[in-house]
Amino acid sequence: MIREIVQYGHPVLRQKCRPVTLVDESLHQLVADMLETMVDANGVGLAAPQVGVDIRLAVVDVSHDPDCVSLLKVNGEDAELASIMPLVFINPELIYSREKESEIEGCLSIRDIRAEVRRPAAVAARLPQLDGSILEIETDGLLARAIQHETDHLNGVLFVDRISAVSKVAVKNRLRRLLEEAPTA
Repeated sequence: MIREIVQYGHPVLRQKCRPVTLVDESLHQLVADMLETMVDANGVGLAAPQVGVDIRLAVVDVSHDPDCVSLLKVNGEDAELASIMPLVFINPELIYSREKESEIEGCLSIRDIRAEVRRPAAVAARLPQLDGSILEIETDGLLARAIQHETDHLNGVLFVDRISAVSKVAVKNRLRRLLEEAPTA
């Protein structure tokens, strides 16, 4: 089922989400709904708070661009991107590289605004899976950026919080308009 994607200004987007402690049928249904919603919206990632659920759950799928990473290790072994897509994870833990790079980002919860965001170029992630296993991932490129972006959502952080002061001035009026249009709950 396609769910409504909550928009900028909705309070759930600013909450630090609760850890997932129970994996049951309703959580599996939420994951299926999130994947369907993400694909319908032409996104590469979606976090549970973006569909109004304040838990530490996210989905990512960058398989449309198999060359979007130059490094992918899963549990210490070289891996193919397709082998882990779509990526579903709960309660993520990330370690960031020191090297940073800037890329243009957008967000399904902040429609029509894109801006350059400086983030670590690579990430090592400990990503618990719904079946209780753990994926230890080292990656770069779009996958690293998407994992970081979705994990930010789980911490109540939006990509517009990470843009430069100059970019914030450039998007200030558009963000204000989105706030004025946003429902309060």
